[in-house]
Amino acid sequence: MDMAKKLTTNRQDAAMPGLLLGDVFPDFEANTTIGKIYFHQFLGNSWGILFSHPRDFTPVCTTELACAAKISDEFKKRDVKMIALSIDSVEDHRSWSEDVMALHPEHAGSLLPFPIIADDKRELSVLLGMLDPDEKDKDGMPLTARCVFVIGPDKRLKLSILYPATTGRNFTEILRAVDSLQLTAKKKVATPVNWKVPNHSRAIWVINHRSEREENLDLYRALERRGEIRRKKARLCLIGFTWHGDALV
Repeated sequence: MDMAKKLTTNRQDAAMPGLLLGDVFPDFEANTTIGKIYFHQFLGNSWGILFSHPRDFTPVCTTELACAAKISDEFKKRDVKMIALSIDSVEDHRSWSEDVMALHPEHAGSLLPFPIIADDKRELSVLLGMLDPDEKDKDGMPLTARCVFVIGPDKRLKLSILYPATTGRNFTEILRAVDSLQLTAKKKVATPVNWKVPNHSRAIWVINHRSEREENLDLYRALERRGEIRRKKARLCLIGFTWHGDALV
């Protein structure tokens, strides 16, 4: 029995495959609107974002792809390679892309700035746990949910968000999350609620060991002079300092 059909007909017994944060993302082969790709090769040394869509030519999916296309330069500035996925064919994807780009008259006739994977057999959707058993097509087959996977240069999963097919994504939040992931990958910091990059952005630095303080002694002393170090038991929690680019301000 087809794996996607089995998931629909025997939902309670079906194991829902998926990925955990930190897992190496599968190096799958796929047909796309730019030809056949091998995922890890496609990413190279860049960050990556894979986002799935329930169906081509549907209203919510079209608005999402149009938004993603409009802000694609923002992902490019962050060295994030974008790739979408839907359960329709490459031919349908190419036709749909024309509709998507037509939503922005200034880009009408241009190519979609990222490829779309054709998962018409739902093999990747099953492998990555992206099917939404509650949303089915006319044949009773489950549609893909609106998944977001952010993959780091080490090919490991850094973030996953799962929206039902009925709820469109917020790409502003996805960009914000990417900014946080990239900052915290470079610095020993955490980003608080509603944190944003533009202008000066607050961050939190937690030091768990004396060796970490010694490795970052200049920053530690600068914060100490400003009275921004709070001690709590054996852990030093440095809060409320501000980053501008890579610099403390």
